Parts: sequence; C-alpha cells; structure tokens
Amino acid sequence: MASSEATASTVARFPVVTFPVKVMDNMDDERWNCGADGLPVVPPTRERVERMLAGTARPREVLVAEVPPSFGRATVEKLAINAVMAGCRPDYFPVVLAVVEAACDPAFNLHGQSGTTNATSPLIIVNGPIRARLGVNCAAGVFGPGFRANATIGRALRLVMINLGGTKAGEISMSTLGHPGRYTYCIGEHEEASPWEPLHVERGSKPGESTVTLFPGEGPFIVNDHSSREASQLVASLGWSAAGVWNHKSFPLYGHTLWVIGPEHAATIGSQGWSKRDVKRSLFDTVRRPARELVPGPDGAESGRLRDPASSDPNALIPKFPSVEEIMVIVAGGTAGRFSAVVPGWMGGDIGAQPVTRTIGA
Repeated sequence: MASSEATASTVARFPVVTFPVKVMDNMDDERWNCGADGLPVVPPTRERVERMLAGTARPREVLVAEVPPSFGRATVEKLAINAVMAGCRPDYFPVVLAVVEAACDPAFNLHGQSGTTNATSPLIIVNGPIRARLGVNCAAGVFGPGFRANATIGRALRLVMINLGGTKAGEISMSTLGHPGRYTYCIGEHEEASPWEPLHVERGSKPGESTVTLFPGEGPFIVNDHSSREASQLVASLGWSAAGVWNHKSFPLYGHTLWVIGPEHAATIGSQGWSKRDVKRSLFDTVRRPARELVPGPDGAESGRLRDPASSDPNALIPKFPSVEEIMVIVAGGTAGRFSAVVPGWMGGDIGAQPVTRTIGA
C-alpha cells in the first residue's frame, strides 16, 4: 500500500496511517515517534492490522476493556493496531488481549499506577505451554533484551496505556524517576528449572493452561549469594538483602513483593525439601526489626504500615513483609549463576493494587 505520499485509510472506523518507504528511510521524521514511548513504531497499515486480527477469533468490534485513567475504549481492533506498532507477531496477539484484560481489572488499579509519583510498572509474567510456542524468554537474561516476544508484548501494553489510557510521561504519568520496565516489562517463568509448582498453578489455573499474571512492580533488585548452601541460610540472605526496599525503615511494606529466584538458588532450596510456602514463611518470620529501631531518628524518618512505631512495644519484632500471602515467588533466569532478584511492589490494600492472572484464550 506504500505510495508517494502518506495516506490515511480506515479499518472499521478506526484511522490507520500508511507511510511510504521514503518515510521509513528518514530516521529524523517525527512520525517515527508516533507510538509516544519515544521509540520507532511499525506503521499500522491495513494489511498489517488485518494480519494481527487474524491471530484471534474475537471480532474486531468487541470491547476488551476501558483503559484507565482516560478510559479509552480498547476494542480488539484498536489493540491490534497497538500490537502492530509494538512489533508483535499475530500469534502474540491472544497474549496481548489477556494482558490488557488483566491490566484493566479494577483489582490491579491501573489508574493509580498510571499517575503515581512512584516508579511502578505492570510486570507481565507468562506461564504455561505458550512460552515455548512463542519463544518467551524464561532463562538467561530474562529481564534483558534479545527476545521479540518479551520485548513486543510488554511494549504493546505500554503503548495501549499511552494511546488509549492517556498515560503520557510528564502529563498523566508523573513518576519521579520511572524505570526501564516502563518501555517493556515481560518475562516468562522458568517452570522447567523450578522445584515448585508454577505461579499460575499456585493461583488456581491448570498446569496445561497458559496464563499471564500482572504484578505492579518497581525495577528488579539483584541479590548475589555464591556461598550459602543451607536453605535457611540462603533464604535469610535473600530476605535481609531486600530489607531496605522502599525504605530501610518501611516495616511492614504496603503491598506485595515478588521474588524471582534464580535456578541455582532454587535448586539449593528445593533439594532440602523446602516448599514454596516454606520460603514465604521463612521470609515473613526472619526479616524483622524491633519497633525501637523504626522510630524517626538521625538515620531517617520514613515509615511503613506501622504508622507510629513509638507507640508500639519497643521490643516488638515488626516484619518487613506484611503477610505470607503478600509474598510471591517464581523461578526465572539462567541455570548458571547464583543470583536472584526482588521486585518491590506498589501500594496494597484497598487503595493499592493486587496481582491479577488471566488465562490466554484464542
């Protein structure tokens, strides 16, 4: 459809812009940035959008969600346009649809995450057989570049948030610092390297189902431990290394925390008979500080859910993580190297966000 001039056409009442080859060759042309995330986009030509729509059985006019905070109407067709711009293949499109459904679930509170001055961003965790079918990276460099599925599925959500939800940096999106996951933030769980049940099974799905779970996360904080060989020792090391997230006096935290345990660490812990529940319980029981250490002082005045440490028993041990249920554990990353990561969550409770899981359909 390329012509000598850019033209506008319509695919089922939604404008689609077609760019000529000469525009694609001009890297200085502002139309390269029409995706609003600052990166070049794939022009959503009629043919490309139709191919994307062929990746799902859902009719183009079906409303999938209304995207906060502007509550733009995310029809199947509009999501296909954004998926094209992000660089998705058509067989990724059912994943994108499930991701948008999860992100727009009120429990996930995308409205709050979109406007907060914090640095949270939806982290997409893919589980099930679809990981291998689409080439979703679960192993070495899992948070990094090099895999089209991870890069473009995560980017598609961000473009939807900007183009349909209005979450443009510096306008609605007012994060003080942001983090690189606001470009794209999508990983797979390395189920084959895990001694435990995968996340989606733990959350009620069947082992053969493919799902996405969205977690409201800051950037990953990497924890090194090359020496601990006892499960209790290693879990304590991982937990205390994360004691400073949010703030070193934020005890308890306000919401969920995600642990991405590397396969070598997971093998050490699992080989000694520890279940995933044991890991969570140990983190909850171990990482505690006396209330007297949390009062405002020369080392800081920030607090957590314990709003008034001075009124508490000064010797009471206050947990870093508010409950066992608000600790999430997955296994991901390469099989070489004794590294894990913690992904701090955003606000929890009634005004915050909860992780949300959706089954990937057709």
